[in-house]
Order: sequence, then structure tokens, then C-alpha cells
Amino acid sequence: MKTEALMRLGVTMFATDRSMPVAELAGAAEERGFASLYLPEHTHIPISRRTPPAAGQAVLPEEYRRTLDPLVALSHAAAVTSEITLGTGIMLVAQREPLVTAKAVATLDHLSGGRVVLGIGFGWNVEEVEDHLGPQGFRSRRDVAREHMLAMKALWSREEAGFDGRHVGFEPSWSWPKPISGPPVYVGGAAGPKLFAHVAEYADGWMPIGGRGIRAALPALREACDKAEREMAKIVPFGTLPNAEKLDYYSEMGIEEVILSLPSAEADQILPILDEYTAFLR
Repeated sequence: MKTEALMRLGVTMFATDRSMPVAELAGAAEERGFASLYLPEHTHIPISRRTPPAAGQAVLPEEYRRTLDPLVALSHAAAVTSEITLGTGIMLVAQREPLVTAKAVATLDHLSGGRVVLGIGFGWNVEEVEDHLGPQGFRSRRDVAREHMLAMKALWSREEAGFDGRHVGFEPSWSWPKPISGPPVYVGGAAGPKLFAHVAEYADGWMPIGGRGIRAALPALREACDKAEREMAKIVPFGTLPNAEKLDYYSEMGIEEVILSLPSAEADQILPILDEYTAFLR
């Protein structure tokens, strides 16, 4: 393999009330040399199930209905680790009030010593989004997410920050602590001009779920970044099932971090998989 000196490897798991405790997982991952831990988000799952599962399953896996809040869970991870990056993968930012979320993210980053990364997305579950944003919320969720991120970035970067948008508005205000790390923002989702426009405007990179189609998408992502007169966005493949050939392929494209998928399970199932994955660290 060619990946050991060039690529950071992290892990992601659907953290639930029945899975391996997040603090234990974070400690085990850090001890083994993994660089990051990412946790997903669903506030709730309406039982109507009007929207079919995004991954094409016949039945939505149980972990979707039992998902822990990622920021609260990551605070437990922060308390027992010192180096591992703490990420959301992915936070449904349109469904979160930005003033409160900006404070929570900045607090976690401050207390963890600048280790927070935000992977964000727009949401696939129509009824979940509508419960937050109303009947037309699914159509507007990308615009809402954009304004939420711009508003939070203003609060994080300015001593006095206000925002006047279509979906978000607040008067010039003080909000501390300021995050140490930024934090970096990665937008998750399928390749396309709309998604890449979001990446180019307010994010640090693209987080393709599963990692397929990256090479074909590179010209469009580069074009979006050039149009925004910014450097090329980073690419962080997310939820990958690893093998040596796949990781070498990513490395050859200059990808610096890959997030490996773990099942939502108890420690007796997770720890052997972590041990298997350590082969790719060496």
C-alpha cells in the first residue's frame, strides 16, 4: 500500500442508545491510531415512512430512529481523548436553529482544544425535514442550510455579528466562545452543480457518501471552486468499506482523509472490526 504516510483514516458509526458507547469508541479508535470519529444525525423519524430509505433498503434500519445527538455524544468523546478529530457526519444543519447550534459547536470546539469538524448535509427524509421547516421545507432546505451556515460562520469569526437573510435574521450580537478550529466544514451529498456551488461558497470540502464517482466529478468541483476564486476544495470520502486497492486509488487522487464505516453495534462487534482496519494504518 501507498497510503500509510499520506492518508488519515477515521471511522463513523450510527451512535444509538444500544450501540457501543461513544466515549469507549473514541478511546478505542484513538488508541489504535485512527485520526477522526464522525457521528450522524437524525432528530426523529416520522412513523409514516412516506420517504423510502436513502440507501435503498427495503426497511429503514433501526439505528435511524435511535440516533444520539451528535454534539452531545461528541462531548463525551472529547472528555476521554486528546488528539482524535471530532466530526459530525452528517449534521442536518437546516433542521437546527443557528444561534443555538453555533454556540454548541463553538463550545465543543473550545473544550476539545480545537478538534471539531462539521460534516453537513441537506437531508433526504421528506417528512423529517417538513416537521422542522413546514410543508415546503424540503424544497427550501438547501437555501435554509446555506443561510444557517453563513450565519454561524459570522458568529464564529466576528466579535460583533448580525445576519439579515430570507430564512435567518438576528441583530448584531456578541457570541463567545469562538471556535479554535474554524471549524472546517464539509458538505455531504451526491456530485452536482448545486452541491458544488454550496461547497465553493462556504465550505472547505466535499464529503461524498460512500466515495463513488469522485474522479468523474473532479472537473466540476474544480470549476465551481475556480468560479468562486478559491482554492480547490478538499475531498473526504465518507462511510467507506476499505480495501487496499480503494485506499491507494484515493491516495493517487491526492485525498488526505477517508472515513471508514462501522456498523451500529456493541463493543464485541466493533472492536474486532477496528482491529481489522488497523491493517490499513500500517
